[in-house]
Amino acid sequence: MAALQQSPVALQAKSPPSSTLTQTQTQTPIRLSFSSTIPSLKLTTTSPRHRQRNLGITASLAAASYAGALADVAKSKGTLEATVADIEKIEQVFSDSQTFNFFNNPTISIEKKREVVDKIASSLNLQPHSANFLSILVDVKRTEIVNEIVKEFEIVYNKMTDTEFAIVTSVVKLEAQHLAQIAKQVQKLTGGKNVRIKSVIDPALVAGFTIKYGSSGSKMIDMSVKKQLEDIASQLDLSDISLAV
Repeated sequence: MAALQQSPVALQAKSPPSSTLTQTQTQTPIRLSFSSTIPSLKLTTTSPRHRQRNLGITASLAAASYAGALADVAKSKGTLEATVADIEKIEQVFSDSQTFNFFNNPTISIEKKREVVDKIASSLNLQPHSANFLSILVDVKRTEIVNEIVKEFEIVYNKMTDTEFAIVTSVVKLEAQHLAQIAKQVQKLTGGKNVRIKSVIDPALVAGFTIKYGSSGSKMIDMSVKKQLEDIASQLDLSDISLAV
């Protein structure tokens, strides 16, 4: 189980990558050294007493610690942007319920899960430290908080780079120039140095789009047809209208 430490530590997977990891193979185990201003993680074999103590760590705190550790490693290697891309790929993989359930099924051996991690890392072309990080989550049985780690990593990344994060939801995929225009508007509204857009598809909007930005998506601009129809419906009293058959 992961234990929180205040001093610089090193992350190392319990087993080296298998031969299926063509993009992350190395002659020696991957070691990731980092130092963080927020609690980072030292992954070691702990006694039952320590494991019991760590059970009290909340999922959100653990996720924030893992995300901070990974962000520190990425920053030290100058690969923050590439690591963001890796995190988005991992998020997409674990958004599949079958994949999520597989990794959180206690009846499946860690060895089998490591094999699948190797295949995922190879197919997604993950960086060595991203692949190693995913292996560590398997080793310490914390894959159930991977979605929380993704969210926390975005927060850490945004703070490190003075980036405003916005989620644009639309019925169909928006063109790059449209997303660029939206990014400029979000930048004007927030004053952020940078703006990163995440595009999401939602057919329920009928047409148009919505923009969520600010802390944890607390602010929203709704330009969808669904919203317009709801506004019109709220202004009309159709209770006394009957349709002829």
